[in-house]
Amino acid sequence: FLSDALDSGDTAVVAAALGVIARTKGMRELAKQTGLSRESLYKALREDGNPELNTTLKVVRALGLKLTAQAA
Repeated sequence: FLSDALDSGDTAVVAAALGVIARTKGMRELAKQTGLSRESLYKALREDGNPELNTTLKVVRALGLKLTAQAA
């Protein structure tokens, strides 16, 4: 799901996909693991959100995921 969102190249799609995954895990737990407030997570991970790279990386790690790069 997240891979497809990343492949889209659309930051809104990526933020929304992370938001769906985050809500599945639970925002309260995610906030605890990332050190970010639930409110800021909801704001950053909605379709019109624009999370900073630092926030994105914290969320990805807290979700037990790993972002990797490969040649196109």
